[in-house]
Amino acid sequence: MNRKWLCGYFIILLILNSCGGRSQEIVLVSNKVSEYKIVIPSQPSALEQRAAKVLQNYIQQISGAQLPVVRGDAGAGNAALYLGHTQKGDRMHPGKLAAEAYLLETRGKDLFIMGGSGKGLIYGVYALLENNMGCKKLANVPAFVPSAATIKIPVLHEEVKPQFEYRECYYPASADAEYLEWNRLQKFEDLWGLWGHSYNKLVPPATYFKSHPEYYALVKGVRQPSQLCLGNDEVYKIVVADMKKRISDNPDAIYWSVSQNDDIGYCECDKCKPVNDEQGTPAGSLIKFVNKVAGNFPDKKITTLAYAYTHKAPKSLKPAANVYIFLSNIEAYRDKPLSEEGSAAQFRTDLKGWAALTPNIFVWDYITQFTNYLAPFPNLHTLQPNIQYMKDNGVKGIFAQGSGDTYGEWAELRSYLEAKLMADSKADVKKLTADFMTNYYGPKASKNLLAYINIMQEKMLTSNRKLDIYGNPINEYRSYLTPDLIEQYGTIFDLAEGEVENNPTLQDRVMKARLSLEYTVLQQAKFYGIEKHGIFEKENNGEWVPKGKFRDPKHLRAFIDNCNKAGVKELSEGGLTPDKYAAEWAEILKGGVTPTKAIGATVALQYPFAEDYPAKGNRTLVDGNPGYNDFSFNWLCFYNVPMVATIDLGKLQSIKTIKMHFLDDPRHWIFLPEKIKVEVSDDGVKYRAYDEMTPPANGEHFDVAVKPYAAKGSTNARFIKVTATNLSALPVWRFSATKKPMIACDEVYVQ
Repeated sequence: MNRKWLCGYFIILLILNSCGGRSQEIVLVSNKVSEYKIVIPSQPSALEQRAAKVLQNYIQQISGAQLPVVRGDAGAGNAALYLGHTQKGDRMHPGKLAAEAYLLETRGKDLFIMGGSGKGLIYGVYALLENNMGCKKLANVPAFVPSAATIKIPVLHEEVKPQFEYRECYYPASADAEYLEWNRLQKFEDLWGLWGHSYNKLVPPATYFKSHPEYYALVKGVRQPSQLCLGNDEVYKIVVADMKKRISDNPDAIYWSVSQNDDIGYCECDKCKPVNDEQGTPAGSLIKFVNKVAGNFPDKKITTLAYAYTHKAPKSLKPAANVYIFLSNIEAYRDKPLSEEGSAAQFRTDLKGWAALTPNIFVWDYITQFTNYLAPFPNLHTLQPNIQYMKDNGVKGIFAQGSGDTYGEWAELRSYLEAKLMADSKADVKKLTADFMTNYYGPKASKNLLAYINIMQEKMLTSNRKLDIYGNPINEYRSYLTPDLIEQYGTIFDLAEGEVENNPTLQDRVMKARLSLEYTVLQQAKFYGIEKHGIFEKENNGEWVPKGKFRDPKHLRAFIDNCNKAGVKELSEGGLTPDKYAAEWAEILKGGVTPTKAIGATVALQYPFAEDYPAKGNRTLVDGNPGYNDFSFNWLCFYNVPMVATIDLGKLQSIKTIKMHFLDDPRHWIFLPEKIKVEVSDDGVKYRAYDEMTPPANGEHFDVAVKPYAAKGSTNARFIKVTATNLSALPVWRFSATKKPMIACDEVYVQ
């Protein structure tokens, strides 16, 4: 009896095996020969056909074996790779996969690759190529493909769905369609019919403001085209009509943005203000308006920014079911994870507040330094905990804003890590980093580059400096970018370059990575000026001349050429191109050093300068170094107070001219002083008038300019007092409840 039972049992097992009921290791290719076919449905979709070609192509590159692609299960033969909704595949997995999920399943000698809606199938193909065949797509460069005469696939049962509905890392690699699909990333151009700040696109001020100022925000009693009046019914009608036309022209777009401009000045009219007051935030009138618009498009997802003045969630007004909140964390520093960083406390509160109202939340994250894309920005240690924090708090999508389509520091590495962590927030980030560096820069050079990354990160953390997305490499001259450390970093790069000197591809990659350090040296040289590590030195005849590498135009030219070769299109958000940067440097070298009797003089200030932008403190005004268009260095800034600076020349001096520059940069709330008064004194007690200047009124504009002012008159004096009067309040056209007027002076030249 037992013997008969055992015999029957083994017969059943044999039948199951022969029918593919038990999974086993698949020998897909043996010694460059394969019995396998790639099976797609008899009437395949475009995606299924493309997925088959991708799989066929890479298997052939790896092994030399070309697997035929056949339509319909009838041509499958004894062993097959089934892609998409084949008959056998649908029998094997009759259920529906989640959107953009994929399934890898072995059954007997067969392998099934199936995908949910969207790009799930192609994601599955690339996952198989990377995880089971050793292929890698690390950046916007050709994929790495190993060579193997035999390909074996282990037993597989993997059903993987995206952690996030929306996944974007905004770096140059986003222009590579295969890179996006390989790493399961997206880009907004493919998903949004209208993206980002959209008020001015929906209701253009050039079209409507002159004839209908009531369509725009009432700010301090004056209509301004800064934002829309969301309580105006005509604005609603115009927006809906515009959206209908756009959707008709682009019906496949999933998301549509109805969002505030990248500006301040929201509407305070008698229709908008009561809603905002009731909800405790200007987001009240926003959500009321967006909900109303979204009701016209129930099959579309309407996104709106929770940014700047709309960051705070309403008390009770819930976004509609098809409205997605795009919450920004722009105010947070990046030296610590968002879950710990003090400056991210408001973001954490805002996220909690919005999550109480809606499950549809995307986050606009920031992972580079926007004022200096090439600058060292040691925040890699925060990428994983930040993504994990967002996942744990119900965030459905992430837009990780890097340097966009221009090359920025560690662009390839950041993009790769973000992609892998968005796919699996608990992945071993140290292993991911080491694997990337080894495969992208080579095993030898990668050791040096990892040492560079680790040393800089450690120095940043131990310095307790805040990592600001609007900072610069100059202000870190006493923390993780000191002259001694820069010399150490340079030695590390020398070693890395030595390891790849016989490999042109790796040479170029190491060169790109080194641009960050070279840019830092150039920027800091502007700060040091006539001091050690600066641009100029004094010869025996007393003349200031460029020193060292600054004497040789080939040095700067090499940096510019390497930037262009690396794909650096601009050095900051909306900033200079490499060639314009070269022109700026040409002007600096041509301009030389302005003579002044005040170099190294003692400076006393009646009011403190802005701690956010310390430059060199009081001695900024007498270090002999001019300011440039960037207010964050070489300028001494004063918030909402006058600059009253007293300069002690040490002894009586003959004076004919006292010069200075003030910065005009309204975009950053920096304005020209209302009045500049210069006084002189022999003893520092009794002052006499020397000259007065009245700059032009601060009219509305957003250009940046360095404005020179010269006080003239022949006299002898030891002490000079400069009083520059700040604005008493921000002009209406640049009003912000959270900002104060600032004035900025770079130097007081005494001649």
